[in-house]
Amino acid sequence: MGKVLGVLGGMGPAATVAFLARVQALTPAARDADHIRMLVDINPQVPDRQRAPDAAEAMLGRMAMRLRDAGAQVLAMPCNTAHALTGSIRKVGLPFVDMIAETTEAATAGGARKVGVLATPGGEALYTRALQAKGAKIVRLTGSDREAVMTCIHAVKAGDVGEGPRAEMRRLAAALVGAGAEVVVAGCTEVPLLLEAADVSVPLVDSAEVLAAACVKACA
Repeated sequence: MGKVLGVLGGMGPAATVAFLARVQALTPAARDADHIRMLVDINPQVPDRQRAPDAAEAMLGRMAMRLRDAGAQVLAMPCNTAHALTGSIRKVGLPFVDMIAETTEAATAGGARKVGVLATPGGEALYTRALQAKGAKIVRLTGSDREAVMTCIHAVKAGDVGEGPRAEMRRLAAALVGAGAEVVVAGCTEVPLLLEAADVSVPLVDSAEVLAAACVKACA
């Protein structure tokens, strides 16, 4: 029997549900009993990760403890931005699957040295450090495009995954490619709800997909 996965979710809810579906789809299973048991806390009340980081980290720590006490053996969090606040999660003493580290490894595995990132400012900062540690360079959006990516992310959080935000996200990905990106990272879990691999002329690395695959491996 595999390990029990504890998921700290709700940031946002749609992205968490999509992540759970990815874990299920990526698990090699012939019957129900072959799938991973998951304990999931979808908590949209986690304070804003960028405006109230201390309060957010404290709540994430409490969530991690509850998941551990309920039987989780491995923890994961399908929110890139919140990975700046993992100290309290790691203190509970369970293995934590690091989304930023796993995605950075996937983005650079093929030799790419210029990596475009579609993310919040907080997520972008995390990827900047992780990519630099790998000897790679981040390609960032500039000017009004930085706000445009946040507008798209907020649209998903409000339930809009229609052609408007999809077209805008395709444009933003193309802007990164035009600026020299050899790979584009969907570095916010809302981004792949608007953008598919076929929409981008270079490889698209979906951070939620990468995390799901790593969780399947960790819980095998």
